Amino acid sequence: MRRTSLLRSPVHGPGHRRWWVTTALTVLALFGSAALTGPATAAAAAPQAWTPKPAPMTTPWTGQVPVDTPLPEYPRPQLTRPDWANLNGIWDFAVTSADAGRPASFPQQIRVPFVAESALSGIQRRITQNDKLWYKRTFTVPSGWNGRRVQLHFGASDWRTTVWVNDRQAGAPHSGGFDAFSFDITDLLGSGTNTVVVSVWDPTQTGGQAVGKQRISDVTPHPGGGIFYTAASGIWQTVWLEPTAPAHISRLDMVPDLTNNRLKVTVRGTGTNGHQARVTVSTGGSTVGTATGPVGSEFTVPVPSARRWTPDDPFLYDVRADLLSGGTTADSVGSYTGMRSVGVARVDGVLRPVLNGEFVFQTGTLDQGYWPDGIYTAPSDAALRYDLQKHKDLGFNMVRKHIKVEPQRWFYHADRLGLLVWQDMPSMDLRTPDAAARTQWEAEYDRVIDQHRSSPSVVMWVNQNEGWGQYDQARLANEVKAYDPSRLVNNMSGVNCCGSVDGGNGDVVDHHVYVGPGTTVPDAGRAAVLGEYGGLGLKVPGHEWYPGGGFSYEDQPDAAHLGNRFVGLLDAIREVRLPRGLSGAVYTEITDVENEANGLLTYDRQVVKVDEARVRAANRALIDASRSPAAPVTLPTGQYRSLGVTTPGLTNRYVRHRDGAVFTEVVDGGSSALLKNDATWRIVPGLADGSCYSFESRNYPGEYLRHRDYRVYKESGSGDLFRADATFCPVRGANGAVRLSARNFPEQYLRHYDAQLWLATPGGTHAWDSPALFAEDTTWTVAAPWAP
Repeated sequence: MRRTSLLRSPVHGPGHRRWWVTTALTVLALFGSAALTGPATAAAAAPQAWTPKPAPMTTPWTGQVPVDTPLPEYPRPQLTRPDWANLNGIWDFAVTSADAGRPASFPQQIRVPFVAESALSGIQRRITQNDKLWYKRTFTVPSGWNGRRVQLHFGASDWRTTVWVNDRQAGAPHSGGFDAFSFDITDLLGSGTNTVVVSVWDPTQTGGQAVGKQRISDVTPHPGGGIFYTAASGIWQTVWLEPTAPAHISRLDMVPDLTNNRLKVTVRGTGTNGHQARVTVSTGGSTVGTATGPVGSEFTVPVPSARRWTPDDPFLYDVRADLLSGGTTADSVGSYTGMRSVGVARVDGVLRPVLNGEFVFQTGTLDQGYWPDGIYTAPSDAALRYDLQKHKDLGFNMVRKHIKVEPQRWFYHADRLGLLVWQDMPSMDLRTPDAAARTQWEAEYDRVIDQHRSSPSVVMWVNQNEGWGQYDQARLANEVKAYDPSRLVNNMSGVNCCGSVDGGNGDVVDHHVYVGPGTTVPDAGRAAVLGEYGGLGLKVPGHEWYPGGGFSYEDQPDAAHLGNRFVGLLDAIREVRLPRGLSGAVYTEITDVENEANGLLTYDRQVVKVDEARVRAANRALIDASRSPAAPVTLPTGQYRSLGVTTPGLTNRYVRHRDGAVFTEVVDGGSSALLKNDATWRIVPGLADGSCYSFESRNYPGEYLRHRDYRVYKESGSGDLFRADATFCPVRGANGAVRLSARNFPEQYLRHYDAQLWLATPGGTHAWDSPALFAEDTTWTVAAPWAP
């Protein structure tokens, strides 16, 4: 039912705009009340014969998608008006050859905004570069909109989209798959019923445009595919109509200025010559600050004693912008903002990303935004929010949106839930792009930044990934930073991977390490982050996209091993890598995707594979450790020591070498001189890392404790691999003891097992990885030497 009294003015003509209560607008516009979308369904478009196709996997929302009004929520939460019309639903549909003109008939029907490859669209067919998609429907403009301009909005359509209204083309074709676009169709409208026709051509990876991980392939489950997935062609976000005044606000750019307790605002508009803008910041219906300034130029609004937006307290202020012409309000829009700052600073001598001037470790997942029923389009707004809520449930405070740009409501949910977003610009194909592709990609990137630059959750722009379509890395990083100086810029995620070339600039140096967490450290001017790690796989019977076809970076035999292994990675980051300069880490991944079985959740979102409370506690411990760092563990270099076992009942045993291998053995005052010498080690600065340590044999100088194929030996050697294998980083253990992590495998710890020394992995599948007494067996006393 539509609440007309809240949403419509009795007068709708030039110069007459209704005043609405900000809180009412927020509740109705942002939470997707049916009250907003009732009139939106302007003139039904098609018969009800349409049916969806069977989804390869069923999510909890697959069967809840309305036929005529899918995704009914207001689609643009940071620029809201009360009147709008949703055109999602059943459209007539046809596919022609790519070079064909408008077809004479539209023999099929499609549910917009689900892509033609998806089951929820009702089409579910392979689309190639040789095809062109055609959409058609009718609509009637509500009579209450008379006297106002009518805008036709597309949340996104992949890739080249051309629109006709009543057989007249609306503007120029739009090229882009991830940015919103609009047409003023007022002059194309007739009285009564109007017809809109849309054509879309999408070459996917055969073209030069941004495609992310889309690849032309079978649309039903099949083996293979690897890290690339089903293409998503055509309209994939909400299509809607909106009435505006001839002079109206088109965008709000908002940048918090915490230092000066103010919000920097630029109000952008159309037909606004001679107008002024007034911006009001409020909370709970009470005005916090207001200011008036020129349209198109920055001015500031005071926000005294601003409450900081953080992942733990994602507080949002209400914002209203009014367009003023003399004493008349020509247009008004609602919005919101979060007061926070983002930067890089030295914290205890280490370059770190800072939020509101403080370092907090950013722990998150790779979120690819794919769905087995809707592919690129979540089946509902609740589904769109669900993945973000799961990040919070699991204790993450960050999400990397991986080479896809979501609908604006996704950012709204991230803003409200309190997640730090690393937003990738979707990559082009792997090949080096030509000049035309570069021009298109950069223009679309600018539009993506413009459309999300006011979202408080977005803290980093990620330009390129693993060298895919790479070019001009340094220039692009500099230009993105200049275009949006309020955020961090990552010139290349995975600079150590796959032939990628580091531009050498930006705010972070970003490595990909599977399984990880690796040894990424800051450089002279950039903080250190781990853009991808993990990839632990678990196939859940009955919840596989292609049963038996799933793969991962490291398969786990069961949920217990997965949980132990994953928590072990988080603990290694906290214990070993955080103290040595790592500031953020992105786990691969939040859900399985097609044949990737790396998810913490299954692809259908039906099963959470890990213990949520345990993962949440591990993430919380990591975040807390970054806020209150413990003093680093140090060992006495240049001195001889013996390493004693702490496992109850075995505390009379010490690490000793014998015939080149390393064991534990009982050592006491009556032991032989040889045994005492074998159980004594000289502690020296780490051969591969001076912040860690190496252990040199007392009676065989030049030979060191060294791991090789998990077993630990006393060996000499040279080269980077040997030095890394012979370096161990201390971690604080219980009762003043230490644990020793392998420098090149931080998640693996020196452990005694059946009297032998091994590198043991929490959650590993070897006998020496056994969870029983794991912490005790990997904890050592650094005792007085048996052979001084």
